[in-house]
Amino acid sequence: MAPHRSRVPESDAGRRLDSVVAEVPGVGTRALAERLVSAGAVLVDGRPRPKSHRLAGGEELTVELPEARELQAVELSLTIVHEDEHLIVVDKPAGLVVHPAGPDERPTLAHGLLALGAAGGDPDRPGIVHRLDRDTSGLLVVARSEEAHESLTRAIRDREVERRYLALVVGEPRSRTGRITAPIGRDRRDRTRRSLDTETPRDAVTWFELRERLGRRTLLEVRLETGRTHQIRVHLEAIGLPVSGDPVYGVAGDLDLGRQFLHAHRLRFTHPLTGEDLDLSAPLPVDLEAALDRARTA
Repeated sequence: MAPHRSRVPESDAGRRLDSVVAEVPGVGTRALAERLVSAGAVLVDGRPRPKSHRLAGGEELTVELPEARELQAVELSLTIVHEDEHLIVVDKPAGLVVHPAGPDERPTLAHGLLALGAAGGDPDRPGIVHRLDRDTSGLLVVARSEEAHESLTRAIRDREVERRYLALVVGEPRSRTGRITAPIGRDRRDRTRRSLDTETPRDAVTWFELRERLGRRTLLEVRLETGRTHQIRVHLEAIGLPVSGDPVYGVAGDLDLGRQFLHAHRLRFTHPLTGEDLDLSAPLPVDLEAALDRARTA
């Protein structure tokens, strides 16, 4: 599909970029507009800008529109940690992409969630309010209605959903606990990577706590305050603690791992519709448990 090109009218001066993009034919929603901006599919005078960028009027706007597709429900073998009429919490396996992107036709988690009654938000990612990287395993909360989707999205935005991960890193932190505050965006030179060296920085905050010392490696528990793409992996690399097995930001092949040692092991939040306090956990999958055993005996 050819990209949409238009001139920003003078009447739109002062408006946010994502708000204007949402009105482009073929976009239609603020959520999709935000995704396109974050993915680098929106250019202002030939340059990417953050979603909050204020337009002056008169700029050339280029938007790479997504290919139209109709998501089909697919029965997948998924571990359900919690479910009720409003939401589902699943333990996503490593290797499963959360939602469709690009020409790949293989089933994604979104296909499987549709079969479980996920709903709300964009039709191509029903019920999804946050993500995990393809090779990160662990817990995801998913809506089953538009009302639940809006409530969960608001809770994530307001940092009311506690998301904790286990990460095995190469190296040892200088302190038992720490807070990493460093904006993240698409790398200036390699658009497939996120980094601190970016033209589109977005605030990012990660907390960590030492769980176990393992010689030259350390098991950390990590808590997200924000949820930027690849945030944990980028932040840990930035402080000299690359994630074991991570082929992009960490130490590829460490401990014979075929993926990063990163697992979303705990979710804590107040159910947005029933008020129930939920505290859910997922054990390490077999491959990470085996790697941890190897680290302990190395």
